[in-house]
Amino acid sequence: MAELVQGARRRKPLKREWWLTPWLFLAPGLAVVLLFSVYPFLNTVLLSFTNATALGGGEFTGADNFARMLDDPQFWTAITNSSLYVVGVVPPLVILPLLLALLVQKQVPGITFFRSAFYTPVVASIVVVGLIWTWLLDSRGLVNSLLQGLQIISEPIPFLTDETLLLISAMVVTVWKGLGYYMIIYLAALANVPKELHEAAEVDGAGPIRRFFSITVPTIRSTMVLVAALSAVAAFRVFSEIFILSGNSGGPGGADITLVMLMRQTATGLNGDLGYASALSLVLFVLTLGLMLLVLRLNRKEDEA
Repeated sequence: MAELVQGARRRKPLKREWWLTPWLFLAPGLAVVLLFSVYPFLNTVLLSFTNATALGGGEFTGADNFARMLDDPQFWTAITNSSLYVVGVVPPLVILPLLLALLVQKQVPGITFFRSAFYTPVVASIVVVGLIWTWLLDSRGLVNSLLQGLQIISEPIPFLTDETLLLISAMVVTVWKGLGYYMIIYLAALANVPKELHEAAEVDGAGPIRRFFSITVPTIRSTMVLVAALSAVAAFRVFSEIFILSGNSGGPGGADITLVMLMRQTATGLNGDLGYASALSLVLFVLTLGLMLLVLRLNRKEDEA
């Protein structure tokens, strides 16, 4: 009996060790998250209320940086361009990858080649993609040369120098690069659509289009919402496409500048205004978070309906 009591006493420290063991495994990951995610975020929030510059400073200025945005025409231009980018990019990135996934989901000889070909732009560097499209859309690029050679146009189309065409060209690049990524997501969702429902609908006389809208779309609706949310957040944070296509100018007179480009322009250089740039990044965070919450709320309402 005495040996059992002594054994139980000896096992108590072991229980405490077992309680601590999961945290020891999680500690390296938590340390990385705290160091590279939580700390920069909190530091950005603090800087947004100061007049910190690249050379130092950092006195508390209250909400001055946020009040400054209201009178900053560049801020409103950036917000407008970023919003237009979301409107122009999200619908194609929700619909086109789905159609592409429907085409390549069939198991036919050579389909793996087409899946890989459509996915190739995803793994390509955005810098390489931007340079390729710059070469294609330049006034002396392949597209203009081809159209002029076919005598469809007499003057080169200013894809990269007109403020409207530049924004549309950047949207095309974003859609082209994202097609393969969202196609893979849709392929996974389509694999879970019950074949029995399609077979039953076909027996009842429903055609392919009717089966698509009555069975496929309702089944993968949550995936479509996910794609819409991911592409919208990515569109709000667009930078590389416009930066490369415009040659670091943000379009003629900075007319196509986006919120992230404005943040970079404000924060870089010896006179970089880190306080104002931090306030801009905080606005971007709130906008993307609000967008995600809105999409999730709409999705939940449809699920409850």
